[in-house]
Amino acid sequence: MAVMGVQLVVSLLTASIMQKMSPHCSFARWLLCNGSLYRYKHPSEEELCALAGKQKPKAKRDRRLNGVAEDKPLSVPKDINLHLETTPVTTVDALVLRYFLEYQWFVDFAVYSTLVYLFTEGYYCLVDPQKEMNVGILWCLLAVIFSFKIFFMVMHHYFRSEEGGERSVCLTFAFFFLLVAMLALVVREDYLEFGLDSGLANVSDNLEIFLKQRGWEWTVPITKLTFKLGLVALCSFIGACLTFPGLRLAQTHLDALKMAADKPMTQILLHASFLAPLVVVLMWIKPISRDLLLHAPMGKQTVQIMSHSAYNSTRLWTIVALCLLRLAMTRHHLQAYLQLAERWVEQMKREAGRITVLEIQRKVTTRGACSLSPHLSPRRWALHRPGLLLPRLRMREERTCRSRWRRSRARWAPSLPRFSTADSSPS
Repeated sequence: MAVMGVQLVVSLLTASIMQKMSPHCSFARWLLCNGSLYRYKHPSEEELCALAGKQKPKAKRDRRLNGVAEDKPLSVPKDINLHLETTPVTTVDALVLRYFLEYQWFVDFAVYSTLVYLFTEGYYCLVDPQKEMNVGILWCLLAVIFSFKIFFMVMHHYFRSEEGGERSVCLTFAFFFLLVAMLALVVREDYLEFGLDSGLANVSDNLEIFLKQRGWEWTVPITKLTFKLGLVALCSFIGACLTFPGLRLAQTHLDALKMAADKPMTQILLHASFLAPLVVVLMWIKPISRDLLLHAPMGKQTVQIMSHSAYNSTRLWTIVALCLLRLAMTRHHLQAYLQLAERWVEQMKREAGRITVLEIQRKVTTRGACSLSPHLSPRRWALHRPGLLLPRLRMREERTCRSRWRRSRARWAPSLPRFSTADSSPS
């Protein structure tokens, strides 16, 4: 351990545990298959024929023996009194879902990366290593990269669609978010405190000194322009990837509110979860958030409610709390999505005409399955972003933490028992 380092040993141990425990104990599988979610089973041909007043359909072999060569699809009236049966979602049901294995691996990796990050934060607070790299940031960065991989996989699935409607919608929203990102970069730092100018200035100064020592030329304006163009392209790509998950989330939010009509507390939490991105955006608008809290008007005077460092920490912890709230409300959204089968049956009963049995079974089955990776990737991605920002705040406050720890240790050290080396050595 002395040669490899504590963080590297913990990372290797976590990776080994994740590989060995995922087939037996998986948080992602428990989140979906713990019995709280239920799906609707599609009706059989016998049940549909009984509701329509028909006889049991003959097998293909019997029809051939009777000289019936034409194989017409079996159809029933749309206004039959059809009621779907429910059954809990099990692991066998989940294995046939699209992207379920990717969902399971991604969610488990996000959980383990969170545990590694919490360990490294505690390790830095207690030991304060100076020459070790924070491995927890690397795990959070990998979680964000894997989120982008999920986004790209779903986007590739949309673009491979034969109809082409999804492709057009994704391209339209990509250009829309491209315009929004360009407008956001034009706004001055006095209104939107992204910190891009100061961050790029620090990186440019350090890289300029580093490259001039090796005889390389360095052009700062071109580099800043390239970075901003890359950031705009990344925002456009993320916006296009979140188009259909965002539309589905809005629909499931309305359905979840209808399901929780007699639960006002659940409705409040659902509304708070839905408005969480708006709250996050408002916290980075300087006149609304920072200036109002740090220079709150009290009559003719201004009062400072909190310091700058406390406000920065509060913003990041607010993001974590809102992500946990959204994760807690995920079960309600998933159940609302599974309710689409019952809604489609109720809508079918109000229509006239006939429909094939195979079409009913297909509609019920496809509305009882959902793709979970695009639904949870934005939550996990947003949850690990503060992990990449907290070390910058910790660098500002590490001296304060060390001084508090030393004072507390000096306060309790006289009352603690002391052990000699001979007493602690093994017999």
